[in-house]
Amino acid sequence: MDGFGLPKGVYAAGRLDRDSEGLLLLTDNGKLQARIASPRAKMPKTYYALVEGVPGAEALEALRAGVALKDGQTRPAHVAATDVPEWLWQRDPPVRFRKTVTDRWLRLTLTEGKNRQVRRMCAHVGLPVLRLIRWSIGPYDLTGLAPGAWREVTP
Repeated sequence: MDGFGLPKGVYAAGRLDRDSEGLLLLTDNGKLQARIASPRAKMPKTYYALVEGVPGAEALEALRAGVALKDGQTRPAHVAATDVPEWLWQRDPPVRFRKTVTDRWLRLTLTEGKNRQVRRMCAHVGLPVLRLIRWSIGPYDLTGLAPGAWREVTP
């Protein structure tokens, strides 16, 4: 076992920052891990982001086209405003509620994985992220999984 309680030879394929929630794939298959983590593989990853503010057409189009970050231009993303996901679980601690600030959910699908990319892209267009959940990586998603639960899948 390693320091995270994982069996020897099992590794995370990708990463989530401390403030993010959602899907984390663990594998003992090095080729699968490389394919998921490699920017060249362009494996789609879908996120739900609760953003501060109301995303206008210009901000959404900028995200769809890709934005210029300090470490380079992002690839185009699929982005849509959406309702609160019906599968959403309670967060502990909850996101701070403010009566005077409107928030909205976005669904974003990226094909790259720059450090804190969703947060930086949204901030770039004036939509700070309040909550970020990774819903899927390629064909794997959170359907039917509660927080902390897991299931075994075949590649």
